[in-house]
Amino acid sequence: MIRKRRRVVYRKSARNPLYAFQRLLKMPAWKLILGALAGLFVYLFLFNSLFLSPRNTLIWKAIFGDSKYPDGYSVQGIDVSHYQGTINWEKLRDATIDGNPVRFVIIKSTEGKSSLDENFNDNFFQASQYGFIRGAYHFFVPGVSARQQAEFFLRQVHLTDGDLPPVLDFEKTGDMSPAEIEKAALEWLRIVGDHYKVKPILYTYYKFKQKYFSSDKFKDYPYWIAHYYVDTLKYQGEWKFWQHTDFGRVEGIKSYVDLNVYNGSMYDLEKFTISGGKEDDE
Repeated sequence: MIRKRRRVVYRKSARNPLYAFQRLLKMPAWKLILGALAGLFVYLFLFNSLFLSPRNTLIWKAIFGDSKYPDGYSVQGIDVSHYQGTINWEKLRDATIDGNPVRFVIIKSTEGKSSLDENFNDNFFQASQYGFIRGAYHFFVPGVSARQQAEFFLRQVHLTDGDLPPVLDFEKTGDMSPAEIEKAALEWLRIVGDHYKVKPILYTYYKFKQKYFSSDKFKDYPYWIAHYYVDTLKYQGEWKFWQHTDFGRVEGIKSYVDLNVYNGSMYDLEKFTISGGKEDDE
């Protein structure tokens, strides 16, 4: 008995991989090329977002493991915002980082022209009460007037002798051109610097500094660099602070926190504060 071979019929459904492959082969070449380019663009976007962004340290931690403390720096500190929640300042006062006490705390104060960090006032007060050298930073929002942002910072933040100079955190570009970024940063730094009679600190990450703030116009501003998962800094210029991880742990703070080192001695840090070198000038 001769059996007839049954003809295999593929269901014409997008869920059927064989049918989908047949349809793909019949597509015009230009559509295939366009689709490949679109896929490549999506891949590059996701790779940049997940791996190259300086803030996505969950990915870097999985690759490189726990961050290591940089060698040769005894003056340790942290920076905080509302993301750290309620801080136990008594425990933080006795906390250590790599065997060294926490000496300074830099606190997020303002963002843009109208946003005040919800924990700033309490954190700023407690940092002083518990004997830390304290500072305050403003997070710059691209596309918003630099003058309005500077004036908002000055209305909300009242630094005194013994505090660190004001800090400009500039790490987003938005739709601004390099020339606009430079102009906006310099305007904020000038307005706030004139008010406090000091050179404000400029915070950003390593590549951002190289790309946008490498002009001689910025050479006199103290630099606070964010550069994670490296043993030593390759930056050739002068710098004051190095934020070496945002995955740190210290007593008194339940969440992860940014860890920083100061490039100098405790004596140097005290002199770096507002009016810290006043006696030497008199």
